[in-house]
Amino acid sequence: MELFWFLPTHGDSRFLGTAEGARAVSLPYLQQIAQAADSLGFGGVLLPTGRSCEDAWAVASAVMPSTKQLKFLVALRPGIISPTAGARIAATLDRLSGGRLLINVVTGGDPSEAAGDGIFLDHDARYRQTDEFLEIWRRVSAGETLDFEGQHLRVRGAKILYPPVQRPYPPLYFGGSSPAAHELAAKHVDVYLTWGEPPAAVAQKLQDMRERAEARGRKLRFGIRLHVIVRETRSEAWAAAERLISHLDDSAIAAAQQSFSRFDSEGQRRMSSLHGGRRDKLEVSPDLWAGVGLVRGGAGTALVGDPDTVARRLLEYRELGIETFILSGYPHLEEAYRTAELLFPKLPLARSAAPAELNLTGPFGEIIGNDIVPRRV
Repeated sequence: MELFWFLPTHGDSRFLGTAEGARAVSLPYLQQIAQAADSLGFGGVLLPTGRSCEDAWAVASAVMPSTKQLKFLVALRPGIISPTAGARIAATLDRLSGGRLLINVVTGGDPSEAAGDGIFLDHDARYRQTDEFLEIWRRVSAGETLDFEGQHLRVRGAKILYPPVQRPYPPLYFGGSSPAAHELAAKHVDVYLTWGEPPAAVAQKLQDMRERAEARGRKLRFGIRLHVIVRETRSEAWAAAERLISHLDDSAIAAAQQSFSRFDSEGQRRMSSLHGGRRDKLEVSPDLWAGVGLVRGGAGTALVGDPDTVARRLLEYRELGIETFILSGYPHLEEAYRTAELLFPKLPLARSAAPAELNLTGPFGEIIGNDIVPRRV
């Protein structure tokens, strides 16, 4: 299993839907989260994208130098940037980071935001444009000089001179739930991502993706995007989940759901349908809680419970074929430590934390009574 964490460039807080307990998104704070993820043994971090966030490429460039092994999953937005410019930027960041860049292809699901960025294509047309974008991006990233003429994009003599470290290019991640999205993923990407739906729904999506990829002679890897609320006991975890939305009022939920209703994203529709904007039906599958999605777009579900329970649920998704788990929790700094300390010992991880320095205070906790080293219980 590969576990990633999340950089909250759209804001962080101890509570959802309120300024109470909110934290400013500053470079030092993002560096703290990234350094924590790096030292704790997370394999990478996801950076969100959109007008509600700080720019993912600028943040990745600023934060990467403060980490050593951590990979950065950064959004590439077809239609907003040209494929050759996107290939040059990706190759540069991949080289300067020593091969630690991962690409998250985001077609976008909010027509209002798209219009603000000058994109006036409907849902399926955006995916056709993304198909052309990735055809160009992949080929020039792999070293080709390319002439291409499509319905939406046209290049002549397209090439990049400085190749990425990872060959043929940094791995492509992508999430989408519509038939157009599935067909695009089967054709182009390396890792297909799903949001945290109940296991039966995830299994159905993964099977469809396998069949589409096999029809093209390709094989995909799979990942999932989830929040986690893990505590020493089940009751503490569920109390923390309720506390997270304790400042939410009905007007905030209604406003958020009205905003999401304008999206033409099938994935967002599926997330919203799990709870229907209601607070009384939030456990949508055993230990899978949809409270985050009451006001947060995109990933709206969390696994809630004690370490054994949450680990068991993660392993259920692993049995379906999920290899990469992109996790998060509020607030992201403290929850990175809590997740690593409580969950990591329960899971077969691809990467472990760097060995602790051989001193008494680091790996052993605080000295007892000035001269007694505490023991692990």
